[in-house]
Amino acid sequence: MAKFDLNDDSVVVVIGSGAGGGTLSNELAQKGIKVVCLEAGGRFDTSDFINDEWASYAHLAWTDKRTTSGSWRVAQDFPELPAWIVKAVGGTTTHWAGASLRFQDHEWKARSTYGDIKGAALLDWPIDGAEMAPWYAKAESKMGTTGTNDIPRLPGNNNYKILHAGATKLGYKKVHTGNMSINSQPRDDRASCQQLGFCFQGCKMGAKWSTLYSEIPKGEATGNLEVRAHAYVVQIEHDAGGKVTGVVYADGDGKMQRQKARLVALAGNSIESPRLLLNSHSALFPHGLANGAGQVGRHYMRHTTGSVYAVFDKPVHMYRGTTMAGIVQDEARNDPSRGYVGGYELETISLGIPFMAAFLEPGSWGRDFTATLDAYDNMAGLWIVGEDMPQASNRVSLNTDFKDKHGMSIANVHYDDHANDEAMRSHAFKQGAAIYEAVGASKVLLTPPYPSTHNLGTNRMSEKPEDGVVNRWGQTHEVKNLFISDGSVFTTGGAENPTLTIVALAIRQADHLAGLMSRNEI
Repeated sequence: MAKFDLNDDSVVVVIGSGAGGGTLSNELAQKGIKVVCLEAGGRFDTSDFINDEWASYAHLAWTDKRTTSGSWRVAQDFPELPAWIVKAVGGTTTHWAGASLRFQDHEWKARSTYGDIKGAALLDWPIDGAEMAPWYAKAESKMGTTGTNDIPRLPGNNNYKILHAGATKLGYKKVHTGNMSINSQPRDDRASCQQLGFCFQGCKMGAKWSTLYSEIPKGEATGNLEVRAHAYVVQIEHDAGGKVTGVVYADGDGKMQRQKARLVALAGNSIESPRLLLNSHSALFPHGLANGAGQVGRHYMRHTTGSVYAVFDKPVHMYRGTTMAGIVQDEARNDPSRGYVGGYELETISLGIPFMAAFLEPGSWGRDFTATLDAYDNMAGLWIVGEDMPQASNRVSLNTDFKDKHGMSIANVHYDDHANDEAMRSHAFKQGAAIYEAVGASKVLLTPPYPSTHNLGTNRMSEKPEDGVVNRWGQTHEVKNLFISDGSVFTTGGAENPTLTIVALAIRQADHLAGLMSRNEI
């Protein structure tokens, strides 16, 4: 495998190895560009994954201290766990469920479509669906997304069959087992899904697409990619002219290392990416790197979510089979007559008993609560994924009262639901309950949002520098050789799970970067 010198300033440094960073690293390596990918967590093999919720969480999750503020339920229930993401090579692509949906055309132009929504900082993306279509196609082909490229969809488990029966009774038409980047048949030297039911704990079969065993090994095979695990980046450095020159990171022994770079692509997720930029302040960038307009960290989005669980008189065993292979898409349209703009998806979900006990209604106990857990085998469940409104006050900032083990200020995540979010969630709760009641549920449970898995915004893409952090290519407005390559560039969130869009943007960005580099424009 490749090993590049710390003083080699011709390399591209990619920070983060998840959907954005792992994909970008491979794409650049395939084009003959030398890449050093720095990952804060360790590196595991599929055999290391643990089919046990609590043990897997302790094994993979990013549990570094963070704080929260705002009125969202997560700040009340899980004040030091605003997000449920992974700290390991492959990032959260080891944990994600696999749902791979394209943005709808109108969602690229939310400001133009929805108008001026009071309290929302809506902005049109500087790109659109037509421009992204070929990049989506490349991503779907790369990831093996079911329902595309003649790839059959996954079979439906009992959880899906109940969803389908209830949804079609209500008149819903767009009901199927989803566009999933999980092999329904062997593909890309990976096995087909064996329906183990532990998608969130890492796919031991390797059927679910992950940069860990899909993109990264392919990039390494070119001899152009070096992945350094346990490399925790603490600062991005620049010269007197404001050009990025490299990064400083703590290695696995806690020793500080400095890797020089031709350019840096930051893909640390929507919490760690702005945190690193803010911690990389200097005399030239006193408020944080690339933050002259004060936009870094702002417009944090996490989707309008919540869950609906239902108890039936016979066993369902919702935990058997793929966690999220089931979807109702009819409500994803924009229809302001419902009392809000934007839309939402309804997707099957299953949690094991440990997480169900923690998330069902945090803080609850007593006879009713334990009776519900006793009925676990008879439960079905769905998850709401809706477009939340970007707000400038929803932001990731530095909490200078706390430092991590390397002396850097930790992240504080502030979030308040917008009135549009609350109206959407109420509508989704009502429809989710109706789906289960239509097929004889004896009890319906409306569950508040879990710690965020879809973390978006905070370095948003904008046409004008004063409106965001990066341009249409993910290049920061202020620093020519600094790029952002993760979900933090999302201008708005759409109603769709974000990974497919992150991957498509990364493939597109790699093509653009290679062109810039070959022309010596960067």
